[in-house]
Amino acid sequence: MFLSPHPLPCHGGVLPEQTEPGSEQERERERGGSAVSHGVPGETESGEWSGNLPPETRSFIGRQDELARLDVMLRPDGGPAEGGEGRRNRDGGRRLVTLLGPGGVGKTRLAVRAARGMRSAYPDGVWLVELSALHGVGMAGPGVLGLAAMEALRVADQTTRPATEALAAWIADKRLLLVLDSCEHLLEDCAAFVDALRLAPHVHVLATSRRRLGLPGEQCVEVEPLPVDESGSAAREDAVTLFADRAAAVRSGFVLDEVTRPVAVSVCQYLDGIPLAVELAAARLSTLSLTELDDHFGTRADHRLALLASDDDTEDPSRHQALRTTIGWSHELCAPLERLLWARLAVFTGGFDAEAAQEVCAGGPLAAGQVPVLLNELTAQSIVQRDHRPGMERDHRTGTARFRMLDTVREYGADWLRELGEADAVRLRHREYYRRLARDGCAEWNTGRQVQWCERVLTDHANLRAAVDWSLDQPDRRAALEIAGTAGFLWRHCGHVRDAQRCLDRALAADPAPAPGPDLLRALWSRGAGAIMQGDTDTAAEYGRRLTEVARQQDDPVALSVSAYLMGTQLALRGRSAEAVGPMSAAARLPVRDDWLGSAQLQTIGALGYAHLMSGDHEAARAAAEEVRAECARRGEYWTRSAVDLVVAMLDLARGDIASGARNATRAVAAHRLLHSSGGLAALALDTLASATTAAGEAHRAAGLLGIAQRLWDRAGGRAQMNSPDLIAARQACERAIRDMIGPSAFEHAYEAGRAMSYEQGMSYATDATTRASG
Repeated sequence: MFLSPHPLPCHGGVLPEQTEPGSEQERERERGGSAVSHGVPGETESGEWSGNLPPETRSFIGRQDELARLDVMLRPDGGPAEGGEGRRNRDGGRRLVTLLGPGGVGKTRLAVRAARGMRSAYPDGVWLVELSALHGVGMAGPGVLGLAAMEALRVADQTTRPATEALAAWIADKRLLLVLDSCEHLLEDCAAFVDALRLAPHVHVLATSRRRLGLPGEQCVEVEPLPVDESGSAAREDAVTLFADRAAAVRSGFVLDEVTRPVAVSVCQYLDGIPLAVELAAARLSTLSLTELDDHFGTRADHRLALLASDDDTEDPSRHQALRTTIGWSHELCAPLERLLWARLAVFTGGFDAEAAQEVCAGGPLAAGQVPVLLNELTAQSIVQRDHRPGMERDHRTGTARFRMLDTVREYGADWLRELGEADAVRLRHREYYRRLARDGCAEWNTGRQVQWCERVLTDHANLRAAVDWSLDQPDRRAALEIAGTAGFLWRHCGHVRDAQRCLDRALAADPAPAPGPDLLRALWSRGAGAIMQGDTDTAAEYGRRLTEVARQQDDPVALSVSAYLMGTQLALRGRSAEAVGPMSAAARLPVRDDWLGSAQLQTIGALGYAHLMSGDHEAARAAAEEVRAECARRGEYWTRSAVDLVVAMLDLARGDIASGARNATRAVAAHRLLHSSGGLAALALDTLASATTAAGEAHRAAGLLGIAQRLWDRAGGRAQMNSPDLIAARQACERAIRDMIGPSAFEHAYEAGRAMSYEQGMSYATDATTRASG
């Protein structure tokens, strides 16, 4: 149970108190009683695993020719849509289409629109991997792109394999479409990543880039600016239509007529029909008249901005000039404090809320109280946009909106921040904000705020990673160790174990003789606990020994007691449960703390209960498990509670109390559903429920539960039953019993039906009383 806890992704609502699964309180949350979305990222409202494409919040205009072409090129068989023309793409298994064009030309929106039309053709989903968050301090390097893709697909791999290798193995038999957005910053990494997927014959890749990836078989589509023509022909006025649509959003009653149309055409011609430039210009109609807008552009024919000068001589300089002019003009029309906020906001990666903007961007002439007002002004001008990506729309604590900037606009702000000489100072404030966030998350992890903190960590994952990476590149080793340790602890529990491993390895290697203290203890425990999740017993043992030594040196009895978790569980993971009991039994029983150490204390006791169970001492196992359950219930803690519920369920089944075993296993599954956990513990809960259901004589239902569980084991990197001989044997025995009861054919039918269910469908089936009654 505690050998490899991996709740990914954790996107449940804030749960202020423990409730029984199926209670009125829980049903209220399922009906939407929380302001937080309970949907798993990547699922549609119908529960299908169709991907993670963001919703379209504005009308999509033009691009019909490009969409028709992409409809053919992206078909899984390389053939046409119904009634269309096309050809098969036979390139040895690699399917790569790249949308090429300068910044601001609309590559991302075209890619998302085209991918949306392909959802029915890819049963395993259409997935967007946003790479702009990797373009920054400390973000480059081998495997980073594979890690980003794994996170986007919510693959809860629990192995130590390189991220790209693990992902390639997982998608080898999948039929899915990957959309790699903004490849130009990581061209070599993107090419290597796509090449690594060549053995996945049914995986297609749609990339957006300012340059080709340069792989054999790559098919490129040039994305041109929207057409603009004085003739008024519908086929040649997409840019004008876009301008009018966006203008109407900021100026009530705006329409194209015989007076406004010629002026709109003039503006769009000046902007070369570049969508981003057109949208920024239209947003200015909130303060300028259309004539004033046209006159302003007419006086700036020689305007040149060096900040956004392109180093890519393959792109049309005139188009860059139009975009640079528009962004620069928008910048100049901003009030001085709006320009300053724009520049400082560029340090955020992956979005932000108003509170974070205040904390990071205030200073000097920009007072904290002015930030929300100025943020609204930048949003009204389309410099900043509301974040509409699934799961990212609102801050999970306050329900307030989150924001983001388009890549090109953010790049301009970052260049301006460097020109101001503030880049390091603002980046430091960004680091300090997320350093406090991670510190507070660890301090309150073992409380009723745990789920809320998991939500926050996942929502701000990109910013937290950027802050950690920047800190690791600075000379302040102490600060780097602290933020790596706190972020590493949170990531280990919220499904980002690979990020935890990466940052902790860097932090601990950077300072061979770190100063003793709580930061070192937390880093050592988190690194060892992460290794346990990955089944890396040698590394877990190494960090267990190091933690024990440091805890003794510092005379810290709590840290010494939780070092037993690393030493004991690595033994249990090797199948030596009887030996594991010793070090964990010897650990001092001290008052449980509210912080990360308190969580480690409870996990140590829970792991002891599991070791007792597997070594045959059921009385001691139940005592330890019930001790943890009582403490978790008192605190409103769910993460560890869901694991010990399984220990109790297994104990119930071992003594023949089938009804109680089923209730406890169902309670564990329900908790994972609330947390939206999709890793090894959730799969193990389903396995255990299947065993209880088999014992109750409901064989068809039990076969379906095994299929649902197998889908989660597959997403966990193939480490079925955590590679535990005991758990593997239990699963095999359950399957044999079902086959004996209903026959191989009926088993396979029910099993495959369960395996085909989405996460939400499967968890609903497992916990729904109606399906339990029907068998």
